[in-house]
Amino acid sequence: MAAQVTYADVEVGTSLPTLTVPMQRWNLIQYAGASGDFNIIHWNERIATMVGLPNVIAHGMYTMALAARVVTEWVGDPGALLDYQVRFSRPVVVPDDDKGALLLIAGRVEEKLDDQRVVVVITAEVEGSGVLTGARATVRLA
Repeated sequence: MAAQVTYADVEVGTSLPTLTVPMQRWNLIQYAGASGDFNIIHWNERIATMVGLPNVIAHGMYTMALAARVVTEWVGDPGALLDYQVRFSRPVVVPDDDKGALLLIAGRVEEKLDDQRVVVVITAEVEGSGVLTGARATVRLA
């Protein structure tokens, strides 16, 4: 088990361990069932391309949730996440193959606040292109 991250041990500029998360079509189907979001662009390639998308795309909220893991896994407590904001810069295209898409997520402490809180800037990219803009999380450390 990893040592608990403490406010005293963290400095501005501290990098969080990077996460690499595979996203495949079956993940999108599972997310659709859990969320109730069965929008056809998340599972039907013919319709997705008909409406101008390059292929089936991942749910934005699924991408957002995966990106938050860089912080919650670093802290070790999802309840320590106090605030989380993102903007989507481009959709995550999920091909229908054995690989799908590979989401690379990183984080860096941008600011130390009072009351044991820090602000973490999060980046998420697929094939070298960012999929989130302005992703920031405020978390309370031990």
